[in-house]
Amino acid sequence: MDGFSIMNGVALLGVLSMVTCCGCRATSGIKVSDFSSIKEFSLSNKNGVELRLSNYGARITAINVPDRDGSFADVILGHNNVEEYINAEDRPYFGAIVGRYGNRIANGKFMLDGKEYELATNNGENHLHGGNMGFDKLVWNAEPTGSSVVFSYTARDGEEGYPGNLKIQVTYTLTNENEIKIDYLATTDKATPVNLTNHSYFNLAGEGSATILNHELMVNADTFTPVTPSLIPTGEFRPVKGTPFDFRTAKAVGRDIEKENTQLKYGNGYDHNFVLNKDADGMTLAATLYEPESARFMEVYTTEPGVQFYCGNFLNGCLTGKSGKKYPFRSGLCLETQHYPDSPNQKNFPSAILKPGDDYTTTTVYKFSVKD
Repeated sequence: MDGFSIMNGVALLGVLSMVTCCGCRATSGIKVSDFSSIKEFSLSNKNGVELRLSNYGARITAINVPDRDGSFADVILGHNNVEEYINAEDRPYFGAIVGRYGNRIANGKFMLDGKEYELATNNGENHLHGGNMGFDKLVWNAEPTGSSVVFSYTARDGEEGYPGNLKIQVTYTLTNENEIKIDYLATTDKATPVNLTNHSYFNLAGEGSATILNHELMVNADTFTPVTPSLIPTGEFRPVKGTPFDFRTAKAVGRDIEKENTQLKYGNGYDHNFVLNKDADGMTLAATLYEPESARFMEVYTTEPGVQFYCGNFLNGCLTGKSGKKYPFRSGLCLETQHYPDSPNQKNFPSAILKPGDDYTTTTVYKFSVKD
């Protein structure tokens, strides 16, 4: 390949498209496309699985995995260029790291050490995913190394209303076991709420497919946290048994979604935090997802106490994806590993407060395979 050079596993600017079309999918390494300060990184493993990342929002931009016939498809929603991510209507957070506090904080306020902090109310009366300029809208520092890319950012004291200078590091690793591992690390010089998560929308039939309602989902949770009409948890832990929220045994996402249920009405479908069954602080199987036609199967493991299952209820066909197709209602779903929504205001929830001298450390793994 004329003009193709690699230094420490990094292919230089301009060769990304050439490498892809020349059939080098199964070659391990990292490739970088540089667009001014915005960069895209491509990790591949020995099986041909590809993970693409951008330092705009420290986001996943593509995951290419095989189906039962060995045909590869991109299984997450997103755009073809950074301008579309920047200008996307309704800010869907495709593939991004969200924070400083992922999910909602009621009324954009919380008390900490006797002081009330006010945040942006960018989701009706509530604060969502870090505010007007959350981590999804920022350009992160990026350092590719081996089979990983390390993204870093320092959020300043007072940024988006939060206390403390928060130093963050998010490391994505693609393994030869077809695992995408996300390791989070953060430290602070003042007590502050922290809840980081990845906001990828999955469609295992392939990006651009019409619906995720036929996907079979299992969530390892006996209870979930019901919400008010504005999607703030009530503080209750409600059993899933006997409700449309019972995913303890895998079932089609669409099986119960139209049932008469107040919680489904509030979320316009599923948009709820599930309380994971955990015996210890280590990794737990949070969920599995299976698409019957392709036989693609995804397992989600995490050290977090919860997972937000969101089934694309606010996708409405206004956004055009990477395949050139519109993203209609419920054409992607999210499994966001997390602390519970509104934890800074909920005394019965696990604390999401990071203190000086402590490390915020958490790990989530998305593992892909084929299940016949």
